[in-house]
Amino acid sequence: MKTFTNPNSIELNTILSRPKLNPIDLTELVKSIFEKVEKNGNQALSEYTLQFDQFECNNFLVTEEEIKEAEETIKPELKEAIKVAYDNIYKFHLQQLEESKVIETSPGVECWRISKGISKVGLYIPGGTAPLFSTVLMLGIPAKIAECNSKTMCSPANKQGKINPAILYAAKLVGIDRVYKLGGIQAIAAMSRGTETIEPVYKIFGPGNQYVTAAKQYVTTLGLAIDMPAGPSELMVVADDSANAAFVASDLLSQAEHGIDSQVILVTNSSDFALKVEQAISLQLEQLPRKETALKALANSKIIICNSNEFIKIINEYAPEHL
Repeated sequence: MKTFTNPNSIELNTILSRPKLNPIDLTELVKSIFEKVEKNGNQALSEYTLQFDQFECNNFLVTEEEIKEAEETIKPELKEAIKVAYDNIYKFHLQQLEESKVIETSPGVECWRISKGISKVGLYIPGGTAPLFSTVLMLGIPAKIAECNSKTMCSPANKQGKINPAILYAAKLVGIDRVYKLGGIQAIAAMSRGTETIEPVYKIFGPGNQYVTAAKQYVTTLGLAIDMPAGPSELMVVADDSANAAFVASDLLSQAEHGIDSQVILVTNSSDFALKVEQAISLQLEQLPRKETALKALANSKIIICNSNEFIKIINEYAPEHL
Protein backbone atom coordinates (compact mmCIF):
# COMPACT_ATOMS: atom_id res chain seq x y z
CA MET A 1 0.00 0.00 0.00
CA LYS A 2 1.25 3.48 -0.87
CA THR A 3 1.17 6.08 1.89
CA PHE A 4 0.24 9.76 1.41
CA THR A 5 0.49 12.44 4.10
CA ASN A 6 -1.72 15.55 4.12
CA PRO A 7 -2.50 15.56 0.38
CA ASN A 8 -4.05 18.70 -1.09
CA SER A 9 -7.32 18.63 -3.06
CA ILE A 10 -5.64 18.11 -6.43
CA GLU A 11 -3.44 15.29 -5.11
CA LEU A 12 -6.46 13.73 -3.41
CA ASN A 13 -8.30 13.39 -6.74
CA THR A 14 -5.43 11.32 -8.10
CA ILE A 15 -4.99 9.27 -4.92
CA LEU A 16 -8.69 8.35 -4.79
CA SER A 17 -8.92 7.29 -8.42
CA ARG A 18 -10.10 3.71 -8.95
CA PRO A 19 -7.80 1.16 -10.62
CA LYS A 20 -8.09 1.50 -14.38
CA LEU A 21 -9.46 -1.63 -15.99
CA ASN A 22 -8.76 -2.59 -19.57
CA PRO A 23 -12.26 -2.71 -21.04
CA ILE A 24 -12.83 -5.72 -23.26
CA ASP A 25 -15.65 -5.69 -25.79
CA LEU A 26 -17.34 -8.98 -25.03
CA THR A 27 -20.54 -8.25 -26.95
CA GLU A 28 -19.89 -10.65 -29.84
CA LEU A 29 -18.75 -13.46 -27.54
CA VAL A 30 -21.80 -13.05 -25.29
CA LYS A 31 -24.16 -12.86 -28.26
CA SER A 32 -22.73 -16.01 -29.86
CA ILE A 33 -23.01 -18.02 -26.61
CA PHE A 34 -26.59 -16.85 -26.05
CA GLU A 35 -27.56 -17.79 -29.60
CA LYS A 36 -25.99 -21.23 -29.30
CA VAL A 37 -27.68 -21.91 -25.94
CA GLU A 38 -31.03 -20.77 -27.34
CA LYS A 39 -30.59 -23.03 -30.38
CA ASN A 40 -28.98 -26.14 -28.87
CA GLY A 41 -30.02 -25.95 -25.21
CA ASN A 42 -28.33 -28.39 -22.85
CA GLN A 43 -25.93 -29.61 -25.52
CA ALA A 44 -24.48 -26.10 -25.80
CA LEU A 45 -24.23 -25.85 -22.02
CA SER A 46 -22.30 -29.13 -21.90
CA GLU A 47 -19.88 -27.94 -24.57
CA TYR A 48 -19.23 -24.60 -22.87
CA THR A 49 -18.87 -26.24 -19.43
CA LEU A 50 -16.23 -28.58 -20.82
CA GLN A 51 -14.47 -25.66 -22.57
CA PHE A 52 -14.49 -23.16 -19.73
CA ASP A 53 -14.86 -25.18 -16.50
CA GLN A 54 -13.06 -28.28 -17.79
CA PHE A 55 -15.43 -31.01 -16.69
CA GLU A 56 -17.96 -33.12 -18.57
CA CYS A 57 -21.58 -32.71 -17.52
CA ASN A 58 -24.88 -33.68 -19.09
CA ASN A 59 -27.10 -33.25 -16.04
CA PHE A 60 -26.46 -29.88 -14.43
CA LEU A 61 -29.00 -30.18 -11.62
CA VAL A 62 -27.45 -30.74 -8.19
CA THR A 63 -29.04 -33.81 -6.59
CA GLU A 64 -30.42 -34.19 -3.07
CA GLU A 65 -27.61 -36.68 -2.41
CA GLU A 66 -24.98 -34.08 -3.33
CA ILE A 67 -26.59 -31.50 -1.05
CA LYS A 68 -26.70 -34.02 1.82
CA GLU A 69 -23.05 -34.93 1.21
CA ALA A 70 -22.09 -31.23 1.27
CA GLU A 71 -23.96 -30.75 4.55
CA GLU A 72 -22.04 -33.62 6.13
CA THR A 73 -18.70 -32.27 4.83
CA ILE A 74 -18.91 -28.84 6.44
CA LYS A 75 -17.27 -28.33 9.84
CA PRO A 76 -19.67 -27.54 12.72
CA GLU A 77 -18.06 -24.15 13.39
CA LEU A 78 -18.63 -23.05 9.78
CA LYS A 79 -22.25 -24.23 9.94
CA GLU A 80 -22.73 -22.21 13.09
CA ALA A 81 -21.15 -19.11 11.50
CA ILE A 82 -23.44 -19.43 8.46
CA LYS A 83 -26.49 -19.75 10.72
CA VAL A 84 -25.49 -16.62 12.67
CA ALA A 85 -25.08 -14.72 9.40
CA TYR A 86 -28.45 -16.09 8.22
CA ASP A 87 -30.22 -14.78 11.34
CA ASN A 88 -28.62 -11.33 11.04
CA ILE A 89 -29.39 -10.95 7.34
CA TYR A 90 -32.94 -12.22 7.82
CA LYS A 91 -33.63 -9.67 10.59
CA PHE A 92 -32.28 -6.86 8.39
CA HIS A 93 -34.34 -7.69 5.29
CA LEU A 94 -37.50 -8.47 7.26
CA GLN A 95 -37.77 -4.74 7.97
CA GLN A 96 -38.35 -4.10 4.26
CA LEU A 97 -41.83 -5.60 4.52
CA GLU A 98 -44.22 -2.70 4.85
CA GLU A 99 -47.97 -2.24 5.02
CA SER A 100 -49.58 -0.40 2.12
CA LYS A 101 -50.30 3.22 2.95
CA VAL A 102 -53.37 4.61 1.16
CA ILE A 103 -53.01 8.23 0.06
CA GLU A 104 -55.98 10.29 -1.12
CA THR A 105 -54.43 12.46 -3.82
CA SER A 106 -57.71 14.26 -4.52
CA PRO A 107 -61.30 13.77 -3.27
CA GLY A 108 -62.36 10.21 -4.06
CA VAL A 109 -59.02 9.23 -5.64
CA GLU A 110 -56.91 6.88 -3.56
CA CYS A 111 -53.42 5.63 -4.48
CA TRP A 112 -51.20 3.10 -2.80
CA ARG A 113 -48.10 1.02 -3.43
CA ILE A 114 -47.89 -2.74 -3.03
CA SER A 115 -44.63 -4.74 -3.01
CA LYS A 116 -44.88 -8.21 -4.55
CA GLY A 117 -42.17 -10.84 -4.87
CA ILE A 118 -41.05 -11.63 -8.43
CA SER A 119 -42.37 -15.11 -9.17
CA LYS A 120 -39.26 -16.51 -10.93
CA VAL A 121 -35.78 -15.30 -9.96
CA GLY A 122 -32.32 -16.49 -10.96
CA LEU A 123 -29.38 -16.12 -8.57
CA TYR A 124 -25.78 -16.28 -9.81
CA ILE A 125 -23.17 -17.26 -7.22
CA PRO A 126 -19.47 -16.99 -8.18
CA GLY A 127 -17.52 -20.13 -7.39
CA GLY A 128 -14.08 -19.91 -9.04
CA THR A 129 -11.24 -18.57 -6.92
CA ALA A 130 -13.55 -17.43 -4.10
CA PRO A 131 -16.76 -19.37 -3.48
CA LEU A 132 -19.08 -16.67 -2.14
CA PHE A 133 -21.52 -18.59 0.05
CA SER A 134 -22.26 -15.26 1.77
CA THR A 135 -23.82 -14.14 -1.52
CA VAL A 136 -26.22 -17.10 -1.32
CA LEU A 137 -27.49 -15.68 1.97
CA MET A 138 -27.61 -12.08 0.77
CA LEU A 139 -29.62 -12.99 -2.35
CA GLY A 140 -31.57 -16.02 -1.15
CA ILE A 141 -32.92 -14.56 2.09
CA PRO A 142 -34.64 -11.53 0.46
CA ALA A 143 -36.10 -13.91 -2.17
CA LYS A 144 -37.42 -16.11 0.65
CA ILE A 145 -38.94 -13.17 2.56
CA ALA A 146 -40.48 -11.83 -0.67
CA GLU A 147 -42.04 -15.29 -1.20
CA CYS A 148 -40.70 -15.69 -4.73
CA ASN A 149 -42.38 -18.81 -6.13
CA SER A 150 -39.38 -20.15 -8.04
CA LYS A 151 -35.75 -19.63 -7.00
CA THR A 152 -33.10 -20.94 -9.41
CA MET A 153 -29.40 -20.77 -8.59
CA CYS A 154 -26.38 -21.24 -10.85
CA SER A 155 -22.82 -21.63 -9.59
CA PRO A 156 -19.74 -23.00 -11.40
CA ALA A 157 -18.36 -26.36 -10.29
CA ASN A 158 -14.71 -27.39 -10.01
CA LYS A 159 -12.95 -29.77 -12.42
CA GLN A 160 -14.41 -32.70 -10.48
CA GLY A 161 -17.91 -31.41 -11.10
CA LYS A 162 -18.47 -30.35 -7.47
CA ILE A 163 -19.86 -27.06 -6.16
CA ASN A 164 -18.30 -25.78 -2.93
CA PRO A 165 -20.11 -27.51 -0.01
CA ALA A 166 -20.71 -24.23 1.86
CA ILE A 167 -22.57 -22.84 -1.18
CA LEU A 168 -24.85 -25.89 -1.29
CA TYR A 169 -25.42 -25.80 2.48
CA ALA A 170 -26.37 -22.10 2.35
CA ALA A 171 -28.63 -22.76 -0.66
CA LYS A 172 -30.56 -25.38 1.31
CA LEU A 173 -30.78 -23.05 4.31
CA VAL A 174 -32.41 -20.24 2.31
CA GLY A 175 -34.75 -22.55 0.41
CA ILE A 176 -33.36 -22.45 -3.14
CA ASP A 177 -35.55 -24.68 -5.32
CA ARG A 178 -32.95 -25.77 -7.89
CA VAL A 179 -29.16 -25.47 -8.04
CA TYR A 180 -27.34 -25.95 -11.35
CA LYS A 181 -23.62 -26.58 -11.94
CA LEU A 182 -23.27 -23.71 -14.36
CA GLY A 183 -21.02 -20.67 -14.47
CA GLY A 184 -20.06 -17.81 -16.72
CA ILE A 185 -21.93 -16.44 -19.72
CA GLN A 186 -23.63 -19.79 -20.36
CA ALA A 187 -25.27 -19.75 -16.90
CA ILE A 188 -26.78 -16.32 -17.52
CA ALA A 189 -27.91 -17.46 -20.98
CA ALA A 190 -29.57 -20.57 -19.52
CA MET A 191 -31.46 -18.61 -16.86
CA SER A 192 -32.62 -15.97 -19.33
CA ARG A 193 -33.50 -18.09 -22.38
CA GLY A 194 -34.18 -21.46 -20.81
CA THR A 195 -33.28 -24.95 -22.07
CA GLU A 196 -34.99 -28.38 -22.17
CA THR A 197 -34.51 -28.72 -18.40
CA ILE A 198 -33.84 -25.17 -17.11
CA GLU A 199 -36.82 -22.86 -16.79
CA PRO A 200 -36.23 -19.19 -17.73
CA VAL A 201 -36.54 -16.58 -14.96
CA TYR A 202 -37.87 -13.02 -14.89
CA LYS A 203 -34.95 -11.31 -13.15
CA ILE A 204 -31.30 -12.25 -12.54
CA PHE A 205 -29.32 -11.26 -9.45
CA GLY A 206 -25.74 -11.72 -8.34
CA PRO A 207 -22.13 -10.61 -8.87
CA GLY A 208 -19.56 -12.10 -11.23
CA ASN A 209 -16.47 -11.45 -13.31
CA GLN A 210 -16.39 -9.29 -16.43
CA TYR A 211 -17.88 -12.11 -18.52
CA VAL A 212 -20.86 -12.55 -16.21
CA THR A 213 -21.32 -8.77 -15.99
CA ALA A 214 -21.28 -8.46 -19.79
CA ALA A 215 -23.82 -11.30 -20.06
CA LYS A 216 -26.12 -9.62 -17.54
CA GLN A 217 -25.91 -6.33 -19.42
CA TYR A 218 -26.73 -8.15 -22.67
CA VAL A 219 -29.76 -9.72 -20.98
CA THR A 220 -31.30 -6.26 -20.53
CA THR A 221 -31.34 -5.79 -24.31
CA LEU A 222 -33.52 -8.92 -24.51
CA GLY A 223 -36.11 -7.43 -22.16
CA LEU A 224 -35.08 -9.25 -18.98
CA ALA A 225 -34.35 -7.45 -15.70
CA ILE A 226 -31.12 -7.60 -13.66
CA ASP A 227 -30.14 -6.18 -10.30
CA MET A 228 -27.13 -4.15 -11.49
CA PRO A 229 -23.81 -4.59 -13.29
CA ALA A 230 -21.40 -5.19 -10.40
CA GLY A 231 -17.91 -3.70 -10.49
CA PRO A 232 -14.69 -4.44 -8.55
CA SER A 233 -15.07 -4.55 -4.77
CA GLU A 234 -13.70 -1.75 -2.57
CA LEU A 235 -13.46 -0.75 1.09
CA MET A 236 -12.43 2.36 3.01
CA VAL A 237 -11.52 2.10 6.71
CA VAL A 238 -11.33 5.30 8.77
CA ALA A 239 -9.55 4.85 12.12
CA ASP A 240 -7.58 6.77 14.72
CA ASP A 241 -4.94 5.31 17.01
CA SER A 242 -7.55 4.06 19.50
CA ALA A 243 -8.49 1.32 17.01
CA ASN A 244 -7.05 -2.20 17.00
CA ALA A 245 -4.48 -2.34 14.19
CA ALA A 246 -4.94 -6.11 13.74
CA PHE A 247 -8.71 -5.68 13.29
CA VAL A 248 -8.20 -2.90 10.75
CA ALA A 249 -5.71 -5.06 8.84
CA SER A 250 -8.21 -7.94 8.82
CA ASP A 251 -10.95 -5.69 7.44
CA LEU A 252 -8.68 -4.39 4.69
CA LEU A 253 -7.48 -7.88 3.71
CA SER A 254 -11.00 -9.35 3.75
CA GLN A 255 -11.91 -7.05 0.86
CA ALA A 256 -8.51 -7.10 -0.88
CA GLU A 257 -8.73 -10.88 -1.31
CA HIS A 258 -11.94 -10.55 -3.36
CA GLY A 259 -10.01 -9.98 -6.57
CA ILE A 260 -6.90 -8.47 -8.11
CA ASP A 261 -8.90 -5.39 -9.19
CA SER A 262 -10.22 -4.73 -5.66
CA GLN A 263 -9.10 -1.59 -3.83
CA VAL A 264 -8.83 -0.83 -0.10
CA ILE A 265 -8.03 2.51 1.52
CA LEU A 266 -7.05 3.35 5.10
CA VAL A 267 -7.63 6.90 6.32
CA THR A 268 -6.05 7.78 9.65
CA ASN A 269 -4.68 10.76 11.59
CA SER A 270 -1.71 8.83 13.00
CA SER A 271 1.43 7.84 11.10
CA ASP A 272 2.36 5.47 13.97
CA PHE A 273 -1.00 3.72 13.66
CA ALA A 274 -0.62 3.48 9.87
CA LEU A 275 2.71 1.71 10.40
CA LYS A 276 1.13 -0.73 12.90
CA VAL A 277 -1.59 -1.57 10.36
CA GLU A 278 1.01 -2.20 7.64
CA GLN A 279 2.92 -4.51 9.98
CA ALA A 280 -0.31 -6.36 10.87
CA ILE A 281 -1.14 -6.75 7.17
CA SER A 282 2.29 -8.28 6.52
CA LEU A 283 1.82 -10.79 9.35
CA GLN A 284 -1.72 -11.77 8.33
CA LEU A 285 -0.84 -12.05 4.64
CA GLU A 286 1.42 -14.99 5.39
CA GLN A 287 -1.54 -16.96 6.73
CA LEU A 288 -3.97 -15.94 3.99
CA PRO A 289 -4.96 -18.71 1.53
CA ARG A 290 -5.60 -16.05 -1.14
CA LYS A 291 -2.31 -14.23 -0.50
CA GLU A 292 -1.39 -13.70 -4.17
CA THR A 293 -4.78 -12.16 -4.99
CA ALA A 294 -4.62 -9.86 -1.96
CA LEU A 295 -1.07 -8.75 -2.82
CA LYS A 296 -2.15 -7.66 -6.30
CA ALA A 297 -5.12 -5.76 -4.86
CA LEU A 298 -2.88 -4.07 -2.27
CA ALA A 299 -0.79 -2.69 -5.13
CA ASN A 300 -3.87 -0.60 -6.03
CA SER A 301 -4.48 0.38 -2.40
CA LYS A 302 -3.62 3.48 -0.36
CA ILE A 303 -3.04 4.83 3.15
CA ILE A 304 -3.96 8.48 3.66
CA ILE A 305 -2.65 10.26 6.76
CA CYS A 306 -4.42 13.54 7.47
CA ASN A 307 -6.03 15.67 10.15
CA SER A 308 -9.25 14.14 11.50
CA ASN A 309 -11.28 17.13 10.32
CA GLU A 310 -10.55 15.94 6.76
CA PHE A 311 -12.09 12.48 7.31
CA ILE A 312 -15.66 13.29 6.21
CA LYS A 313 -14.46 15.18 3.14
CA ILE A 314 -12.35 12.19 2.02
CA ILE A 315 -15.19 9.72 2.66
CA ASN A 316 -17.58 11.81 0.57
CA GLU A 317 -15.00 12.33 -2.16
CA TYR A 318 -14.38 8.58 -2.56
CA ALA A 319 -17.93 7.36 -1.73
CA PRO A 320 -16.77 3.79 -1.10
CA GLU A 321 -18.87 0.71 -1.76
CA HIS A 322 -18.03 -0.42 1.79
CA LEU A 323 -17.10 1.98 4.62
